[in-house]
Amino acid sequence: MVSSEAFIDANLLVLLIVGRIDRRLVARHRRTRRFTLDDYDRLASEIGRMRRVFVTPNALTEASNLLESSDPRFLEMLRALIEDSCEIVVPSAEAARNDAFARLGLGDAVLLESISAERPLITADLALYLAAVATKGDAAALNFIHN
Repeated sequence: MVSSEAFIDANLLVLLIVGRIDRRLVARHRRTRRFTLDDYDRLASEIGRMRRVFVTPNALTEASNLLESSDPRFLEMLRALIEDSCEIVVPSAEAARNDAFARLGLGDAVLLESISAERPLITADLALYLAAVATKGDAAALNFIHN
């Protein structure tokens, strides 16, 4: 990834949080089993090199729900991540006008409205990646799984 700033999707937020709590949990947590420790290390390294990480309230809410917060450490780590990131708000009515809204839903439409070549999206969601590239160009998204 070339950019020093990027958006991160909800699934990768979950991976980052779970791995920061305990790398061994990546293979065991219901929402991160599809990732490897190498995936976590690569994501953590990429995030560590960034000047700023951007998030949306929608992605944060989805990540919070995906974490299944029976372990309070997850929400504490989410809180720390929120405090260290830059939150961008896109009105839902604006995002709902995005062509991908009907296919991908509100959270992804908000991301599509937010990203640019200067602030690309790092995502593990192929459909979201393809929509980002189709609407904003190749520089606007990184397919985390196939990169």
